[in-house]
Amino acid sequence: MGQNSDIAGSPACAGRSNGRTFTMWFVYIIKSSIKDWYYVGSTNSLERRLKEHNSGKCSSTKFYRPLDLVYKKEFDAEQDTRAYEKLLKTKRIEKEKIIKQL
Repeated sequence: MGQNSDIAGSPACAGRSNGRTFTMWFVYIIKSSIKDWYYVGSTNSLERRLKEHNSGKCSSTKFYRPLDLVYKKEFDAEQDTRAYEKLLKTKRIEKEKIIKQL
């Protein structure tokens, strides 16, 4: 899998390695500021995605705004990102382990 990062920080970035462009992928958890509610998602542009969540463009999160980034994990490959996101969404205990550490 990829590199691990906890808590809010830099947006997704593209870089160059051996002449190739690559994109970092992220699995993230956001928390509602008004309710005890968390959302798990993935993206290759964390800054853009957070803006979409907080602007109400996402139907699954618009009633829980404002939202704060509380966890992120970086990946080099989209496939690894999607697999980890699915794990957190389907295995509730995995998500709860992360939330307890916050």
